[in-house]
Amino acid sequence: MTYTIIVLPTALKMLKDISDRRIQTKIGQIIDGLAQDPEQKGKPLWDELSGLRSIRAMGQRYRILYMVDKSVVTVYVVAVGIRKDGDRSDVYRLAQKLVRLGIA
Repeated sequence: MTYTIIVLPTALKMLKDISDRRIQTKIGQIIDGLAQDPEQKGKPLWDELSGLRSIRAMGQRYRILYMVDKSVVTVYVVAVGIRKDGDRSDVYRLAQKLVRLGIA
């Protein structure tokens, strides 16, 4: 079964803000790959981010956070960014803010 991929506007902006086009292209390819078996590719997140999944990209530095909706066979890409544990720009911390605001 092939899933439809929808990149939410916030995630699209995060992706466009990555200055290196090579990295943008590689992340785009990984996002496109989520159309097949998205639940097998990423790991499930918990606590405030439960319902989302995370997949690593570009040497495990970048993360793609997404949600799978089986009822409409769709993958929603919620956030794309660098994993910086403890940093304000950490992709997981940004995703938590999106969830609190009801965007994700």
